[in-house]
Amino acid sequence: MSVFLIRPSDAAARKYHAAGVWRDSGPVGDLRRWRRESPDAVAIKAYRAGATPSEMSSVEIDYADFAHYVERFAGALYEMGVRPGHVVAFQLPNWWQAAALFLAATRLQAVLAPVMTTIRPRELERMLARVGANVCITVDEWAGFDHAAALREMAPRLPELRHRVVIGKVDDGETDFGSFFENTPWEQRHPVALDDAVEDPDRVAVLFFTSGTSGEPKGALHSENTVHAGTAGLGELGVGPRDVIFTPHALMHTLAYRATLLSLLNGACRVLLDSWSGERAAAVLDETGTTIMYAGPTFFQDLIAARNDRPQHLPAIRTLVCAGTAIPRPLVSEVPRAFGVPLRAGWGMTEVGLLTLTREDDPPEWAAHSDGRPARAVEVDLRSDAEITRDRPGRAFVRGGGVCLATVGRDTGKLVVIADQSDGWYDTGDLAVPDGRGGFKLMGRAADRIGGLFMIPAHDVESGLLEHPGVTDVALVGYPDDDAGELACAVVVPATSPPVTLDELRKYLSDQGMTEWYLPSRLELVATLPRNNGKVRKELLRRWVRGEAALAD
Repeated sequence: MSVFLIRPSDAAARKYHAAGVWRDSGPVGDLRRWRRESPDAVAIKAYRAGATPSEMSSVEIDYADFAHYVERFAGALYEMGVRPGHVVAFQLPNWWQAAALFLAATRLQAVLAPVMTTIRPRELERMLARVGANVCITVDEWAGFDHAAALREMAPRLPELRHRVVIGKVDDGETDFGSFFENTPWEQRHPVALDDAVEDPDRVAVLFFTSGTSGEPKGALHSENTVHAGTAGLGELGVGPRDVIFTPHALMHTLAYRATLLSLLNGACRVLLDSWSGERAAAVLDETGTTIMYAGPTFFQDLIAARNDRPQHLPAIRTLVCAGTAIPRPLVSEVPRAFGVPLRAGWGMTEVGLLTLTREDDPPEWAAHSDGRPARAVEVDLRSDAEITRDRPGRAFVRGGGVCLATVGRDTGKLVVIADQSDGWYDTGDLAVPDGRGGFKLMGRAADRIGGLFMIPAHDVESGLLEHPGVTDVALVGYPDDDAGELACAVVVPATSPPVTLDELRKYLSDQGMTEWYLPSRLELVATLPRNNGKVRKELLRRWVRGEAALAD
């Protein structure tokens, strides 16, 4: 059976529909609603970077025009032969066309396969082959890389890939997005209306590949309903038609995709920025009157640095949520000083969406101590053979309406149907402890575990090191000791010259009262930490400190 034919069981569908976490319609229905109720409201404000923040260009698209583009693009895809169950892959920057294309493919009940623009040909070919993409829509060149040429070279080895669509300069055998999608006269386009759309929100609708920072990348197969359930939690702090939502992550990434659907669900405005910098983002926040921002820690850090420690205090901002990875402790204090509102913590993952979120009734700066209480759509269970403590955290399992239907290995093709595993409980691979208020505190990935009998809490040590004035960035990874265990190596981006020493760092942590065997016993200095969409590539750092890889890999 094709992986794209997997569906939830009748029992699961009844359960989650009855609970109100699944629904009978999807994002196409949401777009229809807002085209009808508020056609002139801004759906998307998209920015393209220039040489300086003042040279950015932008375009506003209201809900009426957005719906029109979705119908136009759906007609073009239909003429290419896209039908229900076909796979349309995307590798595009944060442009409004990408958001409209997502909805266009959804209108045709195709399966979306977004791919980050940072993914290079070796991995891209594996992804396209695994999903059997029928159409791939890409950009000619982005960030100095020729994406169209890379796709052109691998196309003969992808027998199911029938169409290559390029935004920008095209070559023989490629479809010019501008002429075929955007500029073909409406009367010459095959009519595909939103009003007669048939929605099946329990089908497989989108496949997101995990980053693979701790193992083989997996494709998470989501229905519109599992995406909806895992996205609705982002709105539990309140979202409405007057909101302006900014998420700087790549639109091909699960968080940014979900933020787009959240704005669509609520008739809000979605802000897109195609090339990140703290300076550009600060200008965008100011100009758009952003009210809600969801982002990983590095984006907030860049924003604060761009302001040169001057308070931002943008009056419109009311919700800042840091999600996707562990939050450095200093950031929780810096955000209120810079923006005038507290930082909320969220724990999310590709396979589930949002799991937990700190709330307005939590103590000030609670995000330094907790990643929040579970969202309405999920249950979280910590498991361990011993008492769960900070030294011995439990392994987190999750169950609920936001969990993907299945996962498939990018390279092995191994299919895991989540409902068939442990009564629907999904092993997140994360380690956590209770926070004392019904929530949880992440302690790191099980794959990043450092130590032997007792674990070194990497995130706690990293947060402590980040408070040292000589440290700009840091990652803690393990390396073998003589007793078949592991010791901790601090890989540091120094902030001073001469750089900080290991003895200075150990003394600094000791003076804070940190347990002696938590302290790093080795220090490596680097100019920058290798990252994948904001997450430190610890698997690469581990191999590097053991002499098994180069950071240029």
